[in-house]
Amino acid sequence: MDKNYTPKPDLLDGRTILVTGAGDGIGRAAAETFAAHGATVLLVGRTLFRLEDTYDAIVSAGDPQPYIFQIDFAQATEDDFKGLARGIGQEIGKLDGLLHNAAHLGDLSPIEHFTLKQWERVFQVNVTAEFLLTKHSLPLLRESNDASIIFTSSGVGKTGRAYWGAYAASKFANEGMSQILADELEQDEIRVNTIDPGVARTVMRAKAFPGENPNNNPKPEELMGAYLYLMGPDSNGVTGQRLDSWITDNE
Repeated sequence: MDKNYTPKPDLLDGRTILVTGAGDGIGRAAAETFAAHGATVLLVGRTLFRLEDTYDAIVSAGDPQPYIFQIDFAQATEDDFKGLARGIGQEIGKLDGLLHNAAHLGDLSPIEHFTLKQWERVFQVNVTAEFLLTKHSLPLLRESNDASIIFTSSGVGKTGRAYWGAYAASKFANEGMSQILADELEQDEIRVNTIDPGVARTVMRAKAFPGENPNNNPKPEELMGAYLYLMGPDSNGVTGQRLDSWITDNE
């Protein structure tokens, strides 16, 4: 894996890619970057005006017109995910990529201080919603000739640390789910990998590290090399891997 990887401008031409948490941060950067490389992007998230901002940025750049699917993972039921997949099937007919990016940080505190409600909310957004979205997207992904699923992890999803509680535990679950799916879907030639984006200038990072100067952190759009590599055909045959993002210039 070459960290000097330079994607072709038309890397994702003709592909349809779903991005969760597409309204801001890494999700928005990924959506705009995928679109800039030719993909039709499905913008999924909780806050409509943020999704609309991403939509407008993509259209203004002259990239393929995206779709908006508003859904609140914290409240969503299995029927909501069935409906989302059904809508994608009716509008588009297939998926070539799925980026699980949406996440809920929750409280940073000792585990004994968590309430059940707080714990379950983190797992609902970070784990259960990803399970349901993947489950109901698989028939659409199987219609692709080169499908890719990317889960988003964290440093605390590899090595747990005090006070990271439900968030860290949920990221361990994401890692495990990615590994299981990579093994299960290898025969379908659907590759499944995990990215740890590391340090980035995002709202979540600012909440987790309030004493940090965010201006010292790379912008999300500077971290897209690994995302493009795993989502595009250059990673054909790469599955079950955990990649760290790297700073690159894809402008």
